[in-house]
Amino acid sequence: MTQASDTLFRPITLGDLPLPNRVVMSPLTRSRAAQPGDVPTAMNAEYYRQRAGAGLIIAEATQISPQGKGYAFTPGIHSDAQVEGWQKVTSAVHDEGGRIYLQLWHVGRISHPDLQPDNALPVAPSAIKPEGAKTFVSADSGMVDIPTPRALELGELPQIVAQYRQAAENAKRAGFDGVEVHAANGYLLDQFLRTGSNQRDDAYGGSLENRLRLPLEVVQAVVDVWGTERVGVRVTPTGSFNAMEDADPVETFGTFARKLDELGIAFIEVVEDSFQGNHENGRPESVIDAIRDNFSRHYIGNGKYSADEARQRIESGKTDLVSFGRPFIANPDLPERFRRNAPLNEWDESTFYGGDERGYIDYPFLGEA
Repeated sequence: MTQASDTLFRPITLGDLPLPNRVVMSPLTRSRAAQPGDVPTAMNAEYYRQRAGAGLIIAEATQISPQGKGYAFTPGIHSDAQVEGWQKVTSAVHDEGGRIYLQLWHVGRISHPDLQPDNALPVAPSAIKPEGAKTFVSADSGMVDIPTPRALELGELPQIVAQYRQAAENAKRAGFDGVEVHAANGYLLDQFLRTGSNQRDDAYGGSLENRLRLPLEVVQAVVDVWGTERVGVRVTPTGSFNAMEDADPVETFGTFARKLDELGIAFIEVVEDSFQGNHENGRPESVIDAIRDNFSRHYIGNGKYSADEARQRIESGKTDLVSFGRPFIANPDLPERFRRNAPLNEWDESTFYGGDERGYIDYPFLGEA
């Protein structure tokens, strides 16, 4: 297969950003920000520089505020030191000719008082404990249970929207090419979207229109900063991670896609399958079709894709681009390996979260192994 005929290497313009290929690096929590302060470092810059061959890098989930933090050692985008740290990252990627978005993150209930300002309870749409969900609060804590959260008061929600707006402005100062709003994986905006976690009886809960309200207000605030062409949203319509469920994901996420289309954002990234262990019988095609039918811009598929399945689903119109997670951890030159049909390095799961250079910036490139 020549590059000209390889679907993965057919250029595409995402929003108004030209991409040389359709191999996207998905946002990957690696828990290696410097302490104190959750600040990106030169090591993080090297990690992303190595992967600049991606059509687009979507950098790891990054907390918009101290309250938005849910795991030890994850980076933020709410302090000047964090912005300066991220400037090292974006400069390194751009110097290699790459493109990089930042993912904006508030974990909601998936946190612990040890990670919260003043040891407060985590916040959520409703005071519902995420059964079975865990986090880690220090290097030696191990995985700890998450407590029942405090329900956000109505008057606090404008502050949440303002935090996303400020984080979007900070991402621009840090030199990113755009931002992705994290509305997936059982974190705050996903908690508002889905029936299993949102049992409010005010304007932000109950009906689908109400459950969509906060996520749409957040996306609008981010669009006000970046414009429609440099904003995307990530969703996990059928993901069960972090004790999530929804009574009707086809309706919920089909409607959310239509509302996002009306806002004019550049893309939706959809986690169709994942480490969460669901969809053993294949991808949730009815939900995928509902999102595709209601969203006229670009669709990024995610979840256990091989290069060949990515090519097939792009050719069939099921997706426009594909984001890869764990393969990008172990293969900094993943697009080049796909181009050459070269073997892939195997990842070391024990080094995914926290630690040093090992399992982070020491995976070999082609020809080095």
